[in-house]
Amino acid sequence: MPLRITGLGEEIASITGLPWEQPLEEWPEDPSLAEKRGISRHVVRLVRATQAPDSEIYAVKETVAEFANREYQLLRQLSHLSAPSVEPIAVIEGRTDANGEELPCALVTRFLPFSLPYRVLLTGNMTAHDVMTMANALALLLVRLHLLGFWWGDCSLSNALFRRDAEGFAAYLVDAETGEFQHTLSDGQREHDLDIAHFNVAAELEDLALSGVLYPGMDPVRASDGVIKRYRRLWATLKEPQLLDPKDRHAVEGAMRQLQDLGFAVEEVSVLLDGDNHALRFQPKLVAAGYHQQRLHELVGLETEELQAKRLIASFDRYRTREAKPDEPIEVCAMRWLREVFQPIIALVPPELQGRIEPAQLFHEVLEHRWYLSEKAGHDVGLNFAAHSYISEVLPFRRDSGIELRA
Repeated sequence: MPLRITGLGEEIASITGLPWEQPLEEWPEDPSLAEKRGISRHVVRLVRATQAPDSEIYAVKETVAEFANREYQLLRQLSHLSAPSVEPIAVIEGRTDANGEELPCALVTRFLPFSLPYRVLLTGNMTAHDVMTMANALALLLVRLHLLGFWWGDCSLSNALFRRDAEGFAAYLVDAETGEFQHTLSDGQREHDLDIAHFNVAAELEDLALSGVLYPGMDPVRASDGVIKRYRRLWATLKEPQLLDPKDRHAVEGAMRQLQDLGFAVEEVSVLLDGDNHALRFQPKLVAAGYHQQRLHELVGLETEELQAKRLIASFDRYRTREAKPDEPIEVCAMRWLREVFQPIIALVPPELQGRIEPAQLFHEVLEHRWYLSEKAGHDVGLNFAAHSYISEVLPFRRDSGIELRA
């Protein structure tokens, strides 16, 4: 049977040269990539398309053909819906070894830059607050998937990747094998997903606790409870009507702002006057994630996570208050902020430290570092001073991209 590759045409050329005639577990793997794999019930390898250190990185998973093709289609649908998930590249069938023996089918996805599995993150210098922000990120991921009508079927920390997002994390689905799309999920289907998530997260954290690497005093079950509670609060805010004071002229605006602060853009709302209760019933109807991401991208074209975008917009708003010219369009002022504030800070990173941290995350952390240094000094130390201090004292020890720490 000839080797058969089904996938994105422009990407197929990058993966045809991989050693498909070898079992995946025998593939050589760069040690700097190995730690970013996490744990999987399948054989998985992270590989570069070429020997060049900056070449594209792919995740390859061996499975049966039926599951590989099904997951490929689900991931494509999630990508088309702009869901937070890994991008599918190809399905490889008809693999045989040197003796003509059949090898498992393989699914190839694009590795998510600057992401790490939960085990790598939680075995580092993580606090109880960090664990809860990861739990919040997983809850938000599940909410976003459910809004799209996607039932995950195996929500867990292991089946997600995490990227730093300002002071929190953003979670991405990395395994869709058990999922399925429905036109609308029933409450029973959502509750089933929540039960699975609750069990999986508690079990995963308990495993870390038994290994002695979980934050001391962290209760795995309570942390798992936190995922479910956070999900329920988010879902209620997005899907359940709110009763507002009809005499409050800004009630609807306030409700909209609350949704925006959670990172959701509301495209349409329904507001009804409840005569019996003398209250306005506010109901968001068309909700899309990434309110601040969309606004920042429209202003300056940057692709960021949601909390990063919120922080960068706050920086721009302060700049605009100080520097805006009379009658200057906001888009023009935003591009000046990009050229005069954001880009010069990113350009300070020397070549040997580039690629360790996402640019938007670096800018956020420089702002945090500036606040810390200013509090210590008793006066504002300035952005450039803070940036140089951060680059020399903090950045060499960061590993968001999996680069080893400097000794």
